[in-house]
Amino acid sequence: MRFGRHRARRGAPPVQPEGGPLAASAPGTDVSLHPAAADDGGPHAQYAQFAQHGPGGPSGPGIPSGLRGARAHGVVLTRDGWPLPGASVTLLAVDGVGSARATSGSDGRFVLADLETGPATLLVACAGHEPQARSVVVQDPRATRAEEMVVDFGELRLARVGAAELPPPGRWVIDPDHTSLVATAHHLGLSAVNGRLSRLEGAIEVAEPFSGSSVQVRIDAASIDTGVAARDDHLRSADFLDVEHHPWITYEGRGLLPDGAGGWQLNGQLTLNGTARPVPLSLRCTGTGTDPWGGQRVAFQATAQLSRNDFAMKWNQAFGLGVAIFGTTLRITIDLEAVRET
Repeated sequence: MRFGRHRARRGAPPVQPEGGPLAASAPGTDVSLHPAAADDGGPHAQYAQFAQHGPGGPSGPGIPSGLRGARAHGVVLTRDGWPLPGASVTLLAVDGVGSARATSGSDGRFVLADLETGPATLLVACAGHEPQARSVVVQDPRATRAEEMVVDFGELRLARVGAAELPPPGRWVIDPDHTSLVATAHHLGLSAVNGRLSRLEGAIEVAEPFSGSSVQVRIDAASIDTGVAARDDHLRSADFLDVEHHPWITYEGRGLLPDGAGGWQLNGQLTLNGTARPVPLSLRCTGTGTDPWGGQRVAFQATAQLSRNDFAMKWNQAFGLGVAIFGTTLRITIDLEAVRET
């Protein structure tokens, strides 16, 4: 694993198909196609009207339904515009007999061949995403034979099942300047004391499927900051973090399970104060996007809970009726940004 600060690199924006799609969904369906404007005067305007109105619309003559030989293409994307490889695309004729199937490639694009002209149902499905079905029309008034017909279905966008859009596969380097890691403990059983660990480095390896992803993080234990110098010095001592002998806190996790509420559980191992213990993280992807320098970014929020006694940090003092000065339970809250490595 390579560590170190990362500068955002210029990268290409998400794939966008050329031209406008030439088919529209039937009224009342979830419209994820982006039809060309029927009145923009562009080359697809006439067919955009035909697709919206069907064979009885104002499109002109066209080719009769039921002839084979047409082709169609399009691109399957996530809701926020990332290519979605491995999606199953099926076109069913109205009678349910004639059909064509294709699988989207690494760029999300697909091609359907030897299609039957006329109305049909387009089905799009991909693991971890909401499937979609919609009515389309395989027709093009510009063609004189079915074999000449090439229909552009444009962008077909799928939403993830119960979750925000996830980043595409690849290595994502954690941006420490836009990442916050806070540990919270109770003081006197009354209020919370927050300590921020400000120096860290690491990377996320996003896999396809996402459940196979992994993360490695290394944290400078001496960077603990509670806002009180005397308390921070004590936390760095052998009573707690013992930074002289154990300068680094590490976390390594691999494999995620959906939590049923739109998030994931990451199973990982935390090494703290020289002791390694399994600590699961509850995490949620909060979004992806492009930064001003052309880099691709992803954000996650994560939480965990652990007992400091499990990591040989047992120092404490009691007062009154045995109430401890410092609680043994630590709650970890992480807000993380990472930049895709190019």
